Amino acid sequence: MEIKKYDSVRLMPAPPATYECLRTPLPIQADGDLNKTVWQKAPLSPRFVDLVTGHPAFFDTRMAALWDDESFYLSFRVEEPNVRATMTERDSFLWLENDVEVFIAGPDCYYELQVNARGTIYEVFYIWQDALRPGSFFDRPEFDLYRRQVDILGGFQDVSRYGRHPRGKRWAFLDWDFPGLRWAVRVDGTLNDSSDVDRGWTVELAFPWKGMEILAQGRPLPPHPGDIWLMSFSRFEALEVNGRRLDHSPGWALNAHGVYDSHIPECFSRVIFSGEKIEI
Repeated sequence: MEIKKYDSVRLMPAPPATYECLRTPLPIQADGDLNKTVWQKAPLSPRFVDLVTGHPAFFDTRMAALWDDESFYLSFRVEEPNVRATMTERDSFLWLENDVEVFIAGPDCYYELQVNARGTIYEVFYIWQDALRPGSFFDRPEFDLYRRQVDILGGFQDVSRYGRHPRGKRWAFLDWDFPGLRWAVRVDGTLNDSSDVDRGWTVELAFPWKGMEILAQGRPLPPHPGDIWLMSFSRFEALEVNGRRLDHSPGWALNAHGVYDSHIPECFSRVIFSGEKIEI
């Protein structure tokens, strides 16, 4: 996958992480239970790190992924001593509390999914403005700027220090839903009860390859062994210190971006699709 070079990648404390995604011999039911044999056999990622510095995160967060000819499967294991989630309406601003997030990039677009401990989700599909033109690959009804719910994403939040992404702005399609997405959450503890100590929560997701057609932009689906896709796996944690909530929730990811911004495809982790099957 060709990605246009972005000079600010030099801000990254280390190169992007790589994750080898093995094949599963059986389809996976997304019910939030990560005690399944397939997930016990899947390679578990390293502990997430601070999005800016690359230092180890306060709480342990890890991901694992598998694939077959039908779907891409993803799981999160989230350590959380006080599991909290209040938002129940789909497409609520989940990053304002605690969530896990996945970004999946195409050459000229990317998809964002957020999930909280209640199983509420938030989805957005982003297209670089220079790629959405009449007659282009994205010239289709679901990306009609006059009929869809659309916002604009600019660049870095701290423009004075980091500048903006050289590709400019992105159209954010707020009403786009991933076709056939399946997901589930399980809480190991008591939700929204600070009187005890929880172990955390787990998330399980299944993305059918049929729903990846726009993100693939002509790449083979399912991927061929050896194909590399850019994806970001992260978590945001709303914290209070001395009775005051931090202005910016700590962000933790599989690899640091060097800046407090999740929306830099060049900094996404590299997922390598392997032809090797796990044995169960």
